[in-house]
Amino acid sequence: MAAPLLEVRNLRVEFPTRRGTLRALDDVSFEIAPGEVLGVVGESGAGKSLTGAAIIGLLEPPGRIAGGEIRFEGQRIDNLPHEAMRSIRGRRIGAIFQDPLTSLNPLYTVGRQLVETIRTHLPVGADEARRRAVKLLQETGIPAAEQRLDQYPHQFSGGMRQRVVIALALAAEPRLIVADEPTTALDVSIQAQIIALLKRLCREHGAAVMLVTHDMGVIAETSDRVAVLYAGRVAEIGPVAEVIHRPRHPYTVGLMGSIPGMREQRERLLQIDGSMPRLNEIPAGCAFHPRCSRALGRCRSERPDLMAAGGTRAACWLVGEGSEGAAR
Repeated sequence: MAAPLLEVRNLRVEFPTRRGTLRALDDVSFEIAPGEVLGVVGESGAGKSLTGAAIIGLLEPPGRIAGGEIRFEGQRIDNLPHEAMRSIRGRRIGAIFQDPLTSLNPLYTVGRQLVETIRTHLPVGADEARRRAVKLLQETGIPAAEQRLDQYPHQFSGGMRQRVVIALALAAEPRLIVADEPTTALDVSIQAQIIALLKRLCREHGAAVMLVTHDMGVIAETSDRVAVLYAGRVAEIGPVAEVIHRPRHPYTVGLMGSIPGMREQRERLLQIDGSMPRLNEIPAGCAFHPRCSRALGRCRSERPDLMAAGGTRAACWLVGEGSEGAAR
């Protein structure tokens, strides 16, 4: 098997406050193989976007990586100086954010922004950089690319701006793209186009993708594997078909049960009672146990690690007890 492109090992992210230190990510571990799409899913506050920000070195102060390590192409990157990380970000790791307006400078044409990005990271002249910029806009499906290169971000629709952001992320031919909720700000008809576009372009450019989203439909359509986060920890991780059709962690079961099926008729969707705990109120043991109808005694006092669960790995004592039933 090929060596992992990205390795996240026991990652811990903390936020010091006047009332103590809040642990936002706790012992998060996963890998992404070259060319793979890993979906990262969970409710708001689970730590999805924070994981992406830690990988690309854009944690908002006072947030800090307090433990673990991140390795990219075998090189440890979580402890690099700011300038060294900046040279990796953009060149070897690209980023796509939820709101394209935060990624584009409103004072510069999209062409200038693409050309500057290309020339910053690749040894090409101005004319070649402009040709590459036009080609990127054409690849992302923007009509009349050569003319639109000289337009400003406000002259593009939301869907077209997100296409420009994808072109920017791919401009320096990175090996990994961290896409943080890339379709949330778009209407549904445009979402499907953007997801299909991202998947096709990354395949053609040979880039792996870490896709952060709360939308299981997007995960099912796009990802090879999926990591389910809950309260800053990985609850379950495995091939997307296994996690969707045969989930083993009760939280994943609840997420799947809240999605309406095309072939079934239900008056009401299933729901997970309660809400994600605050960072200063994460319970002992399994963080999900207050919302779990099948919690065991040890769930309230002992924290489970990820363990083999059929085709996935789940952090659940029901799996450890040999139960078939986290999925039932």
